[in-house]
Amino acid sequence: MISRTNQLELRLMRYFLVLAENLHYTQSAELLLMSQSALSQQIKQLEAILGVQLFKRTNRKVELTKAGELLIPQANSILKQVDDSLAFWHSQLNGIEGQLTIGFVGSAMYRYLPPIIKAYSTANSRINLKLEELINKEQLRALENGTIDVGFMRSNSVTSNMQLKLVYTENFSLVLPEDHLLNAQTFTNLGELAEESFILFPNENSPLYYQQILNLCADHGFSPKISHKSIHGPTIFKLVENKMGIAIVPNSLRDEFNYKIKFIELVNVKHTTSLFAVWKKENENPALHQFLAQL
Repeated sequence: MISRTNQLELRLMRYFLVLAENLHYTQSAELLLMSQSALSQQIKQLEAILGVQLFKRTNRKVELTKAGELLIPQANSILKQVDDSLAFWHSQLNGIEGQLTIGFVGSAMYRYLPPIIKAYSTANSRINLKLEELINKEQLRALENGTIDVGFMRSNSVTSNMQLKLVYTENFSLVLPEDHLLNAQTFTNLGELAEESFILFPNENSPLYYQQILNLCADHGFSPKISHKSIHGPTIFKLVENKMGIAIVPNSLRDEFNYKIKFIELVNVKHTTSLFAVWKKENENPALHQFLAQL
């Protein structure tokens, strides 16, 4: 297998990903500006090199095999690393001294990260910064395969080869429709909302955050009735605006100007939400260590 994979060319991976996305030889060939027969030959060459069938072909449709499905994330990772390495090489040619890739959950960009990034960019103008919004598990995967240098996530569940640093702690805020009977003056505790439907972040994307919300409600004697789930603040706010449920979000995620909603900061509760910086212990990127020193 090793000798055969030495023959692997990046263009074959790119052809594979286009066909895997479209599952149609004619459409994929058009996108790649090549003939259908040429694409078919290239895919057969890739399969011969790898020693497995990647697609099931019939007269009416094309389907991925199990091997093909498993190859998609690996192919994406390989091509991204190559693209990033070439971008880094070009940046060095142009006099830029390094590159730092930062992953982050959306809420981190509302208040905490912008001044940090601005200060770092000002002090290190020859470092090329790349930012990628990713959910917690995507950040952990990207840290493992080296496609990001540091992540900012609302989770402290990491593997032993990762370094974790608590960087920010804040209160939660309750999100209600604009005309809800409760407001900051009349609100007493979450128990008043036990019969409401809640919009939450999915458990599988942020287990720690999800559990904190459950604990908040449990402290007031109820388990929330979950009507909808979303990882995006604007989606959550729009759902609340349309009275499809209420929500609890990090206080930094507040947006009191673009939606017909209101916020009540939960100041007298024992639970807060934390943001963690995470990076791989063996990462020797000098730009990363300069960034961590600033934190």
